[in-house]
Amino acid sequence: MKTAKNERQESILRLIRSKEIPTQEELVSELWSQGLTVTQATVSRDIKDLGIIKVTLPSGGSKYSVLDRTGDVAPGRLLTVFSQSVLGTEQAYHLVIIRTLPGMAQAAASALDSIRLQDVIGTIAGDDTVFVATPSPECAAALCQTIKDMNFGSQQE
Repeated sequence: MKTAKNERQESILRLIRSKEIPTQEELVSELWSQGLTVTQATVSRDIKDLGIIKVTLPSGGSKYSVLDRTGDVAPGRLLTVFSQSVLGTEQAYHLVIIRTLPGMAQAAASALDSIRLQDVIGTIAGDDTVFVATPSPECAAALCQTIKDMNFGSQQE
């Protein structure tokens, strides 16, 4: 039985918020176990539409994470703004320094805050730089990797 898009996407969000799902294959398997007939291609489109990203964990593993932004800004749009404004990242002990295009640090920090990563203690944004506090150097390294994995194309250092 084909699943309605809204029902399928709600199920995806619930699963990602409640479990550590590291791959699309596992997500598809979880959906099938709930009785939802889906293909990996459909789930891949839903991931993009919902603004879901893959984050690196301090342990070295990864999982999907959801942007929990409310209001008039769609999660996918916020990720686009973030990915197009970030020029690079650098780790300084337990801090992550994110370099952005001039005037874009506030938007980048807002997007990062919206992801609600467990190991992000807080962000401070200037004009073209965001400082992100994490609890440990391992968490900072994982966050740097997550940001680099967001596909910044030729902009990433």
